[in-house]
Amino acid sequence: MRWERLFADLEGQLAAGAAAQGRWDVADLVRAERAHVRLADRARAGAGARVRVLLADAGEPLDGELLEAGDDWVLLALSERRRALVPLCAVDVVAGLPHAVAPPAGHVERALGLGHALRALARDRATVQVRTRGGAVTGRLERVGADHVDLTPDQPAARTVSVPFAALCAVVSA
Repeated sequence: MRWERLFADLEGQLAAGAAAQGRWDVADLVRAERAHVRLADRARAGAGARVRVLLADAGEPLDGELLEAGDDWVLLALSERRRALVPLCAVDVVAGLPHAVAPPAGHVERALGLGHALRALARDRATVQVRTRGGAVTGRLERVGADHVDLTPDQPAARTVSVPFAALCAVVSA
């Protein structure tokens, strides 16, 4: 009888230890999985969310609805008519992004990078404000290269300026 109680107690301790180990294993797996989550994947899953984005230019925050996200950019609706294309590398903080995660971008989504989105804006010939770490320029996107965009400012007799993608903080519709 005494041995049965002893072995029953050992079995209980073993079961409790196995359950605790299982909880630790699950927690370790969750942490390991989270370590592979990219901001772009969360942004793609967060379409429709109201977010506030603080940019590297330390200017006005962008508040709006997250409409779309690519592998290296997000598109925000700032109002009924105003949109902002934001390179993810210019984002310092995003508030309001849901915890959901989209699957990693496929080949087609990865091909639709920042340059592709900027070329669509250049075809539209709309007036935009280009925000950079050094300031802002308002004008029309003329040409989009592999790593830069040319913008003709609205000011009379102004010369076309080239802005490297790495300097872009946001392209906002006027």
